[in-house]
Amino acid sequence: MFFGFMNLGVKELILVLLIVLVIFGPKKLPEIGRSFGEMLSNFRSGSKNEDNGENGENGDKAVNGAKTDENNK
Repeated sequence: MFFGFMNLGVKELILVLLIVLVIFGPKKLPEIGRSFGEMLSNFRSGSKNEDNGENGENGDKAVNGAKTDENNK
C-alpha cells in the first residue's frame, strides 16, 4: 500500500520514523514536528500567493534588490 508521498509504504514510513527517533530523541520530536509543520504551512501559503499572482514582502524586496544591483554595474 502506497501513500503517494514519495512512494513510501507503511514499512518504509515506520523505518524512517524510527531512524528519526534514534537520531533526535523523544524530547526533540515535538519541536521538530512543529517546525516542519510551520515550514509546510509557509510553503503552502507562499505557493497559494504565487498562484493568485500576488507578491509577498520578500518578493517585492527581491525585485527591488535586483534593480539596485543592475544599476550598480
